[in-house]
Parts: sequence; C-alpha cells; structure tokens
Amino acid sequence: MANREALRELQTRLAARLQAARGEGSNVSSWLAVESAGHRFLLPLEQSGEIFSWRGVQPVPYTQPWFLGVANLRGALIGVVDVAGLLGETPARSEAALAESSLLALNAALDVNVALLVDRLAGLRGTEAFVASEPPAEDAPPFFGTSYQDAHGARWQELNLQTLSQDPAFLSISA
Repeated sequence: MANREALRELQTRLAARLQAARGEGSNVSSWLAVESAGHRFLLPLEQSGEIFSWRGVQPVPYTQPWFLGVANLRGALIGVVDVAGLLGETPARSEAALAESSLLALNAALDVNVALLVDRLAGLRGTEAFVASEPPAEDAPPFFGTSYQDAHGARWQELNLQTLSQDPAFLSISA
C-alpha cells in the first residue's frame, strides 16, 4: 500500500513539474530518468506513458529471456520487457527487489502494448542537468540516442522509445 501511495505522489509531482515547464514556454528536452541493473537511462517524456508499481507478471513460454511476460495493467494485457536484459545484462532480481521496481508503459501513440521494467525512477531531467554530451557509438543499438554526463560524472544514456518500438529485434520476442 505504501508503494502505491509513494508512486502516486511521484506521478503527481512529475505531472506538476511538467505542467509548470509547459506554462513557462520552455522548449528544453525533458526526460524521465530511470535506472536498471546499474545503468542510467533517459526516456523522452513524450514517448513515455503511465508508471505502475511492480505487478506479478505471467510468463510466456518460448520467448526471449528479456521478455518477462504479460501483466494486467488497468485491464489491458501489456508485455513486460526487462530493459537491462534487452541490452544483454542478466541481473538477478529477488522478489524484494522486484517489489521496489516499476513498470513504465510506452506511450499509446507508439502503438505497442509494452511496459519496461526499471529498478528505480530518478525523476525528471532536462538538458540543463548535464555538463557534457556525445553522440551514440557506431556499434550502439539503433535506439540509443545521445549520452549525457551529469555534474557528478554519472553517464546517462538516452533511449529513443519510438525507435525501440519499431526495432525488429525488439518486436521479435520469440526465442
């Protein structure tokens, strides 16, 4: 119950900050910052959807290891993808760790019923939060955007969710 209240409070704060940024006429890029298996990611707000607390996921046989299964989110069956697993990581997550994680649905405009499993929500970020940036490496996945470095030296990788949602490897969940 406390997790739901904390998540609801976070969503309320994020919505208020978004509204304030729009009211100021600000055109800076805005991302939802998340962490997964020790990696930091920036997800474009306009491509992100609703945030849910962890729910039990029904496994689907004969799928990729990064496709965790399906979850019932607001009455719709949504596929759940482990971001870290998609990138080749194999994080071991306990039930306690999963209980602290979140599911971030992709925006309905992207036309895929998918939610991403993330370990931690780190709030909103704009370009002013970073001191350096560099384009993706040549061998990076096609959905990697710019990589940013914050004032503490932490590296944040932008993920283009629209490109991800159209990536043939992402769409092919069968093992």
